[in-house]
Amino acid sequence: MVARAFTVAFEGVEARVVEVQCAVAPGMPYFGLVGLPDKAVSEARERVKAALNAMAIALPSKRIMVNLSPADLPKEGSHFDLPIALAVLAALEIIPRDEVEGIVALGELSLDGRLMPVLGALPAAVAAAAEGKALMCPRACGAEAAWVGATEVLGAASLADVVAHFTGRKALPVAEAGEVMAAPVGRDLRDVKGQERAKRALEIAAAGRHHMLMVGSPGSGKSMLAARMPGILPPLAPVEALETSMVHSLAGLLSEGGINRARPFREPHHTASMAAIVGGGKGAKPGEISLAHNGVLFMDEFPEFPRAVLETLRQPIETGDIVVARANAHIRYPCRFLLIAAANPCKCGYMTDPARACAKVPQCGEDYLGRISGPLMDRFDLRVEVPPVAYTDLDLPASGDTSAMVAARVAKARAVQTQRFRDHPQVRVNSEAEGALLEEIAEPDVESRALLAKVAERFGLSARGYHRVLRVARTIADLAGERDVKRPHVAEAVSYRLTAGKS
Repeated sequence: MVARAFTVAFEGVEARVVEVQCAVAPGMPYFGLVGLPDKAVSEARERVKAALNAMAIALPSKRIMVNLSPADLPKEGSHFDLPIALAVLAALEIIPRDEVEGIVALGELSLDGRLMPVLGALPAAVAAAAEGKALMCPRACGAEAAWVGATEVLGAASLADVVAHFTGRKALPVAEAGEVMAAPVGRDLRDVKGQERAKRALEIAAAGRHHMLMVGSPGSGKSMLAARMPGILPPLAPVEALETSMVHSLAGLLSEGGINRARPFREPHHTASMAAIVGGGKGAKPGEISLAHNGVLFMDEFPEFPRAVLETLRQPIETGDIVVARANAHIRYPCRFLLIAAANPCKCGYMTDPARACAKVPQCGEDYLGRISGPLMDRFDLRVEVPPVAYTDLDLPASGDTSAMVAARVAKARAVQTQRFRDHPQVRVNSEAEGALLEEIAEPDVESRALLAKVAERFGLSARGYHRVLRVARTIADLAGERDVKRPHVAEAVSYRLTAGKS
């Protein structure tokens, strides 16, 4: 008779249920494991045997065969240890078979039987809830998995605790969700001297999740401005927090089972590889664009990134997800991020300073920013020139609104958008509206339409550029508390489109 346990295999943020079958039959002593396991799963045999020996449980001199079904699905990771051990124990009639079949289990076994934490407890709990089963995991993962709330989560410290639970000697405690971690105190926008136009663009970008490019000489404050973006963004909504945490769970970034309501802020170096940015590598792990899901991706020295890496951003910017294609699998990760890019105007950085510019001006600037292709540049809704700040201005008192004041306006504009798109679950912010929906929410008046027509004709706006201007204008109107999109809103949106780069 075959004993069964259940676990999961990960395909992106989706956890697919895997049936772990174990049969014990007469024959030469053998412990076999089949079902397309990787090296870590194949080594589970030795860890399981050692853990059972530590509990004084001897395997019989028989043929033990474990199958991971479906057999054509690749199995990766050390979390298969616990379900394999449960299937073996059930096949040996040490624990009840029917009770084992009522849970989804995952966990890595140490040689002395302790359960070590593993990645992916949160998506595993979602899969268990969908199957109507409880989840059993290492105690260190229990607080994280319990955030799903739709299924019972049992946290165990060792295999001995698991056996005691199934034999009725001592029930495992039900895990409780970890604490909501307080957002770190952000840097205040008021600390940035000058740059009022860039601050305004930052507010618009935060309100509508519009991608933004800043171009300015070294030391003009581009990185300072970008670092203050988290301080003006609203906290993650519960649905967004769960989505983001599932990606971070797979990457091992959740701390002590706590869910962070602050939006992620990722800033990869310009030497990062394509796999690091979009995902891939061993196990096709999520990349920076997915780790920035529902948050901010800041790419400093934007033209210095490899051209191939930059071009891969074009599709996920439009669709909000990325498919990591491999020979044996296509893995999809979510990546709705706000891209903030910063660049110097040329390689030396001083093209706009007559006293310091090189002899190649203006050709050097065209060549340098030319590393950003036209189609990619077309995807930036806001393009802002960040001029250098005179050292005499640094002693002036702080001016402008604080991050808290800007954050309040952004939160109000986001609330308007949430209400606006309540019947469109796939759209959350203005930057995602398109087609008939965009025409409905951002229909310009006669004067605005005439202005747009002149701009499109004079500067050759693409269809994408035309629609992105309308989206930005809609966000500007939301910040102003206006119901309709009017000429001043369109004029300001156009002004950000025709600076710091190609139209």
